[in-house]
Amino acid sequence: MATVNFRILNPVLATVREVAEVLNNAVNGKLNCTGSFTVTRNTGTTTVSDPRASKESVILFSPTTSDAATEVNHLYVSTKNNGSFVVSHRNNGTSDRDFDYVIIG
Repeated sequence: MATVNFRILNPVLATVREVAEVLNNAVNGKLNCTGSFTVTRNTGTTTVSDPRASKESVILFSPTTSDAATEVNHLYVSTKNNGSFVVSHRNNGTSDRDFDYVIIG
């Protein structure tokens, strides 16, 4: 699920000021490429739907809870599709394995 929405420009009607604002934000790391998810309990995979994902994307994770921090070494993207990706992980009942992610490409 996407969590941040920075300005997107109209490719025909954008002013120089708007282009400068968006470019300066991008240089400062304000990008529309982040989201978050919770690992599904009692299964070995979690599907994350995000329209920005593609088969060519690089997906990076950051744990946001202590249980997620212990899971991060057992987490990987097993499938990439246009509009979603599948994260493989250990199968257990822990419920608060929350991660932020970045999609590049």
